[in-house]
Amino acid sequence: MLKRYIGASYDVPSLVEKLLHQLASKQTIVVNVYDTTNKFVPIKMYGMDENDTGLLHVSNLDFGDPARNHEMHCRFKQKPSPPWTAITLSVGVLVITLLIGHIFHAAINRIAEVEGQYQEMMVLKHLAEAADIAKSQFLATVSHEIRTPMNGVLGMLQMLIDTNLDLTQLDYAQTALASGNDLISLINEVLDQAKIESGRLELEAVPFDLRAALDNVSSLFSGKSHKKGIELAVYVSDLVPEVVIGDPGRFKQIITNLVGNSVKFTNDKGHIFVTVHLADEARNPHDVTDEVLKQSLTFVQERSNASWNTLSGFPVVDRWQSWQKFDRLSSTEEEVGKVKLLVTIEDTGVGIPLKAQARIFTPFMQADSSTSRTYGGTGIGLSISKRLVDLMGGEIGFFSEPGRGSTFSFTAAFTRGEEGSLERKWKQYDPAFPEFRGLRALVIDDKSIRAVVTKYHLQRLGICVNITSTMRSACSYLSNCSNTRALEHLAVVFVHQDSWDKETSLTLSNMLKELRPNGSTTTLGKPPKICLLCMSFMEKDDLKSAGIVDHVLTKPVRLSGLITCFQEAIGYQNKKRVTQPSTLGSLLTGKHILVVDDNNVNRRVAEGALKKYGAIVTCVDSGKAALTHLNPPHNFDACFMDLQMPEMDGFEATRQIRDLENKYNEKVDSGELLPGMSARVAHWHTPILAMTADVIQATNEECMKCGMDDYVSKPFEKGQLYSTVARFFGSG
Repeated sequence: MLKRYIGASYDVPSLVEKLLHQLASKQTIVVNVYDTTNKFVPIKMYGMDENDTGLLHVSNLDFGDPARNHEMHCRFKQKPSPPWTAITLSVGVLVITLLIGHIFHAAINRIAEVEGQYQEMMVLKHLAEAADIAKSQFLATVSHEIRTPMNGVLGMLQMLIDTNLDLTQLDYAQTALASGNDLISLINEVLDQAKIESGRLELEAVPFDLRAALDNVSSLFSGKSHKKGIELAVYVSDLVPEVVIGDPGRFKQIITNLVGNSVKFTNDKGHIFVTVHLADEARNPHDVTDEVLKQSLTFVQERSNASWNTLSGFPVVDRWQSWQKFDRLSSTEEEVGKVKLLVTIEDTGVGIPLKAQARIFTPFMQADSSTSRTYGGTGIGLSISKRLVDLMGGEIGFFSEPGRGSTFSFTAAFTRGEEGSLERKWKQYDPAFPEFRGLRALVIDDKSIRAVVTKYHLQRLGICVNITSTMRSACSYLSNCSNTRALEHLAVVFVHQDSWDKETSLTLSNMLKELRPNGSTTTLGKPPKICLLCMSFMEKDDLKSAGIVDHVLTKPVRLSGLITCFQEAIGYQNKKRVTQPSTLGSLLTGKHILVVDDNNVNRRVAEGALKKYGAIVTCVDSGKAALTHLNPPHNFDACFMDLQMPEMDGFEATRQIRDLENKYNEKVDSGELLPGMSARVAHWHTPILAMTADVIQATNEECMKCGMDDYVSKPFEKGQLYSTVARFFGSG
C-alpha cells in the first residue's frame, strides 16, 4: 500500500463544520485541529486561537498517515440559560419599590387629609363652643325679655286681685292670672329642655320631707280634679324615710308633669293614684308586704256591684308592667347608702295609642296628631321628666292600654336624711300633736285599697285605725266592742261617700252618742264625731243640718283637714293653727327693704309684693343709686337687686357694695370708728338678693361670685320668696 501524507487531500474545515453541526445542539463547541507530530511545536490546521475557557476534550485523529499525528481539541461552552432568579429578584424589587412608594404616597396623603380634618374639626369645635355660649346668652336674654313683661302682668294682676273687686271682676282677674302662670310654666319647660340639652342643668342636694312635697302636689291639682270629678290620692310606704336628701324642686317637677298629664287625659270620673315605695319592695312580687302593692297584684272584680277594688272602682292596667323593663330596680354597689325610691302614677284615662307609645318621651311629640288640639300641651313634659330621672340616677317607664288607662313609674336615688336637718320651709305643720297620740279612728269604706290610703294619712298623726267595709259592719264592730276599752279613745268615724247608707246612718249616730253620753268621764268626754269623705260639698249642708254628720272632708285627703277634724272632735280650747312656723308677714313686717330696678313696672310690682307682707320699701332705679343707699352705716335690712341695668348692672353694684362694707368692717376692727357708730352690727353684711328673670345656672353662679347672697326669679313666687328671706329673717 502506498503510504503517503494525504492530510491535504481532505477538506478539513468542511468536515469539521459538518461534524460540529451534528454535535452541536444546546452547546457551543469550539474546535481546533493540530498536527502534533512534533508535540513541542504543534501545527494548527484548523480553528481559531485557543482561549483557556470552557471544558477541553482532546481526541486523536487518523488521517491515514502513520507518520504523522493529529489531535482535535474541542472546548464545550454551555449556552447560558435565561437569568430567571435575577429577573425575578429585579421584578420583586421593582414591585416592592412601587408598593413602598404607593404606601408612602398614601400615608402622606392620609396624614395631610387627617391634618385637614383635624383643623376643620377644631374650627367646628370653636364654632360649637361659640354657638353654645351664644345659645346660653340667647336663653338668658330671651328668659329676661319674656319674664320681665310677664313679671309686670302677673304682679299687677295679683295686686288687682288684692283690691276690692266684685265677683265678676275677680273672676276675670283670676282667670288672667292663671293663664299668665300657665304661660310662665310653658316658658320654664322650654328653658328647662334647652338647659338639659346644653348640659347646664344641675341638681340640688338638700334635705326635704318627701311626704310634704307630695302633699303640695296633691294640693296643686285638687281644684282641677274636683272639677272633673276625679279622685286624687297619695300614698307613701312606711319603709320610705321621713327625710331624704336630693333636689325637691326637680322631684316635684317630675311628679307634677306626670300627674298633670293624668289629669289632662282622664275624663270625668275615674282616679289618679300616686304611690311611693322603696324600689326593693317591688323587686320580688312573692315577698311583698305593703298592702297597696299586694292588692295591686290581684285586682279582683267585686261581683256584687260589678266594680273593681281600685280607688274609683274603675279597672286599671297592671302597674307592675310599668317597671318590668327596668335594669336597675334594686340598689347597685355604687349606690350603697342611697335610698332608691319607686314612684308610680296610676290613672284611668284614655290611655296611649299603641303606635304612639314608642315616641312618648320624644320632645315636642304628641301621642296623637289631634292631641294638641283636643287636650293642649307641647309634648315636652315627659321628655324633661325622663332627662331629670336620668340625672337622678333612675329609670322611667310606663304601661298603657287604650281605653283603660296608663301607669307611669320612675326610680330616683336619694340619700337618707335626718329629720333635724330640715329647712324651715319643709316644716309645714307644728312638730307633732301629742294630744292626738293614742286616739283611734274607724274608717268605713267598701274599697279596701282606698281605706288603706285614708289609714296612711291618719297614721301620720299617730292615730290608730280600724277599717270596716260597710256601715252595718261598723255598727256590729261598735256593738261587739261596746263593753271593752277598745272604744275609749275612738275620736272620729270616717265614712266614704260610696259607703254612706242613710238608713244605717241614724243607727250609727245613735250608737256613737251612747258610747259617751253627756257628762261622761271617759278620756275624751264627747261622743265620737262622724266625718264624711266625699268629692264635693254638695250634701254638706243637708247632712250637717240633720245632725247626722259632724264634719265633711273633700278629697284629696290632706293633713290640714284631718287635724282640724280631730281638733273639733276632742274640743281644743286653744286650737293649734295648721300653718307654717312663720309666714312671710311675720318675716318681713317692719323690715327695711331696698328695691333696685331700672324698670318702673318691676319696681312697682316688687314694692307692692313686699309691702303686702308688711315690709318698709324704698325703690331706686340704678346701681349707682344703690351704692349711695347701702354705704354703711344705713338702716336697710336687705336689698333686692335687678341684674340687667344701664350704666352699672347689678353684678358691679354688688361688688362695689361689698367693697364698701369690707372697708367699713376694717375700720371697725382697727378701732378707727367710734364705738357708737358700729353698735348696730358687729360685722356689716347686707343681704343682697338678685331679682333675675334669667333661669340659667350660669347666671345664678355669677350672682354668687359677685357677692350676692341668693336670688329670686321674676315674677315673685310666694313659696320661693318665703324660703329665700327665711334664711335671713328666720327669727323674725
